[in-house]
Amino acid sequence: MKFKLKSAFTPIPDQERAIEKLSGGVLTGEKYQTLLGVTGSGKTFTMAKVIEKVQRPTLIISHNKTLAAQLYQEMRDLFPQNAVSYFVSYYDYYQPEAYIPSTDTYIEKDADINETIDKLRLAATTNLLTRSDSIVVASVSCIYNIGSPREYGHFVFEFTEGMKISREQIIDRIVDLQYERSDFGFNRGTFRVRGNSIDVYPAYLDRGIHIETDEEKTGRILISG
Repeated sequence: MKFKLKSAFTPIPDQERAIEKLSGGVLTGEKYQTLLGVTGSGKTFTMAKVIEKVQRPTLIISHNKTLAAQLYQEMRDLFPQNAVSYFVSYYDYYQPEAYIPSTDTYIEKDADINETIDKLRLAATTNLLTRSDSIVVASVSCIYNIGSPREYGHFVFEFTEGMKISREQIIDRIVDLQYERSDFGFNRGTFRVRGNSIDVYPAYLDRGIHIETDEEKTGRILISG
């Protein structure tokens, strides 16, 4: 899918010149470019127009979570049909391991993970692997390596309607992906089996996937509300 910007505004002459120069620099391989403008001058809109013009996946890095969240919402509004993702540290609280020699005190590492941000991070990596129209808005935490894309790709299970695969093979593959079977509670990262149907709750979505199986192939595949 192509990047398609949705806005009631049109660029003013200064923005049009900036869009042309920045887009040209990207397309000719210019490594560094800088857009200067005062607060409220439309820098975010200008950059969005550049993304639409060059049609390339884009990483937007902010120096803190607050501004990253603001940019994420703005980009979602500007590109409602494209894969706009949010990737920041999922720690609400993090206490590293420490030792205080003066009191001979050892402080154990402690952390509190934000489940919503964890889901958004997983959605970001999923979009990067599956869609070419990805915009990722991130904090500086994105510079830390989360693993090889090739290794991450091994933990992807693609299936389509009419695919030749048995119910047992689907279940085995889901378990390999570290999903937990739960026939009573249905939460992120779990799946359940009802007769010839399998419900999977992906860790990166707010809804489940319903898979119907028919003998040795998949039947209908539905996204539950």
